[in-house]
Amino acid sequence: MTETAQDLEREGDIAADFLEELLDIADLDGDIDIDVDGDRAALEIVGGELGHLVGRDGEVLDALQELTRLAVYRETGVRSRLMLDIGGHRAAIRRRLVDEANAAVDEVKAGAGEVAMAPMSAFERKVVHDVVAAAGLVSESEGTGSARHVVVRSASA
Repeated sequence: MTETAQDLEREGDIAADFLEELLDIADLDGDIDIDVDGDRAALEIVGGELGHLVGRDGEVLDALQELTRLAVYRETGVRSRLMLDIGGHRAAIRRRLVDEANAAVDEVKAGAGEVAMAPMSAFERKVVHDVVAAAGLVSESEGTGSARHVVVRSASA
């Protein structure tokens, strides 16, 4: 089922209400920006001291994102794919990954048969797959669990 922009905006509003309530309960300062990014709602909590809401390696951020998705599901009955960022944490990771993916693309275009990247999360692999596809190459996720990583190849390989 394809969601409309109106559906995604509603998801964003529901998620923002949930997050605002959570911030109030925890007595934390922060503003919530809502956007639609392609085919998903995107929210970011900005301002204040928010590092502890990101946690080590984004673990707390990932948990908050899942809780927010559950809150949206409870209201809509539809599984949400919303993305949550806190203080630009995911945006910074995205910029780094785009650079790393472009470097792998350049290696393959320069003649490397394939380039295996370091293990990464599902979010990180999605960023890499998008960059590789835009460059006209192919990529696959390989490995299992914490060893799951992306391998970049030429389209003709």
